[in-house]
Amino acid sequence: MSDSSIKVQPRAMASPDASHSHLEAGRGAGVRARLGRYHRKLTTRDGWLGGYDYAWLCLPRLPWTRSRVRRAPPFYALDAELPLLLALACGFQHALAMLAGLITPPIIFASSLNLDGPTSAYMISASLIGCGILSLVQMSRMPLGKGYFLGTGLLSVVGTSFATLSTANSIFDAMYANGTCPSTTASDGTVTRGACPDAYGMLLGTSMICAFLEIFMSFVPPRILQRIFPPMVTGTVILMIGASLIGSSGILDWGGGSNDCSSRPTSGPFMLCPDTSAPRPLPWGSPEFIGLGFLSFVSILLTELFGPPFLKNASILVGLIVGCAVAGGAGYIDGSSIKTAPAITFLWVKTFKIRVYPPAILPMLAVYISVAMEAIGDITASAEVSRVPVDGEEFDSRIQGGVLSDGLGGFISALFTVTPLSIFAQNNGVIAITRCANRTAGRFCCAFLILFGVLGKLSGVFLAIPNPVLGGVTTFLFATVVTSGIRVLAYTRFTRRDRFVLAAALSFGFGDLLVPSIFTHLFDGVTNPNKGLQGFLDSITIVLTTPFLIAGIVAVVLNLILPQEEIDDDDDVEAEVIDVDADHEKKHIAA
Repeated sequence: MSDSSIKVQPRAMASPDASHSHLEAGRGAGVRARLGRYHRKLTTRDGWLGGYDYAWLCLPRLPWTRSRVRRAPPFYALDAELPLLLALACGFQHALAMLAGLITPPIIFASSLNLDGPTSAYMISASLIGCGILSLVQMSRMPLGKGYFLGTGLLSVVGTSFATLSTANSIFDAMYANGTCPSTTASDGTVTRGACPDAYGMLLGTSMICAFLEIFMSFVPPRILQRIFPPMVTGTVILMIGASLIGSSGILDWGGGSNDCSSRPTSGPFMLCPDTSAPRPLPWGSPEFIGLGFLSFVSILLTELFGPPFLKNASILVGLIVGCAVAGGAGYIDGSSIKTAPAITFLWVKTFKIRVYPPAILPMLAVYISVAMEAIGDITASAEVSRVPVDGEEFDSRIQGGVLSDGLGGFISALFTVTPLSIFAQNNGVIAITRCANRTAGRFCCAFLILFGVLGKLSGVFLAIPNPVLGGVTTFLFATVVTSGIRVLAYTRFTRRDRFVLAAALSFGFGDLLVPSIFTHLFDGVTNPNKGLQGFLDSITIVLTTPFLIAGIVAVVLNLILPQEEIDDDDDVEAEVIDVDADHEKKHIAA
């Protein structure tokens, strides 16, 4: 049986710049040598600035300057001595690159459950603080004995998993449908959901017990995990996560709101978006809303086109700032969330009733499997851009430690009132552009995230972002998740067998995405089920109505039961011959 995935090893890279080698002297040579090194770092220009080209990092790429070729700055490895200013700058950039992805899930959770402003602002702060603390654990690589580790030892930062966000929408829909959460139906049939903080507590409680699945998976040899979850499976899951989030949140917010106003009811508080009490409410899909979202979207594109490397990885944040500036000037921003948010906050300022919701157990188990799959892919990408081996025992131990840290993080994050976390992929782009894979920069990133979370007013500012601005940005953000899934799928050779598996998985995934109600009435014919059976049926319904879950299950099962096709080496030889013939033809035409 042959493996149909493509393994591309990174080519050998140049060693880090040797100009900082004198700072390495004395490492571990006693307290005096350590103090001397810190003194040099704090009191010398080289300790603060080093040999990095800060102009390359910060100056914009204007059209008339593109022809100038600038020498790339030196590469800073995992544990190389890093100039303080560069550590601060890269850490701040990593934090900015993560910010939009960290604040989006709690905002969507709070909106889905109609939670009040102070609770919503706390959820944003808790997400930032929890991600900062657990990112430190993920970067640590602590030995546990017998060859096991906790953490990757790479610049691996964690954030709220979008897989949880997609699944939670289905879980919350089920809770409102079966009466677990309150809702009212108007005379015209419009259903208005009430606030349901208990649903979030149930999500956290279920997450805690399901986290043990990923903890167990971390002790399974990585090669077995990679055989069960090859790029064909992981790419399909990631693609469907992004696609479902675009449809369930991104585009709806771009039009004015993803709450009840998106159905344009004829009566009630959601006749207008985001509701009739907003400063400038309008019907869903109004040109003003579309324009605000488009302005944020275009700002992202312009930042990529003309922005310096420092801003390119924070382009999502640039889009938010530009959109909010225009929306604020036009009177679309309600500042009440800023006024009610505390100046300083921390974890457990607000709490939720932690309980287990049985119908959500099966879907959350699937979420943790997908989180583990994401972790394997992201750790591989992190190792590659960090110029460390992507094969062998050391690499396998990094995967084991990263998956274990994700599993423990899922349990601890629930205690932090934060939903399950996973390694963030966008930070790999920051490493690639800044040429800084140093963990010191990662620790500064964690410090900035914790600081952002502690500053409660900042969470109030994030909560005040108008829905169209948030939608224009998150639509792009979720589309990058889709792109990541396509990139992972590109590692597959795509034999006939692989095309068959992908087609079968996407049949369910896209079918469920485009017609969400197809499986909601599957068990309506079951009469008088007992409580246990009803919970089991609800659990199956949640899985079937979550596109990435059903697509992932189909992909895993078919990948395991369908035999691999033997890959004929003659195909590669034939491709090489075709390439040679094409080159000869080009030369003949040129002659």
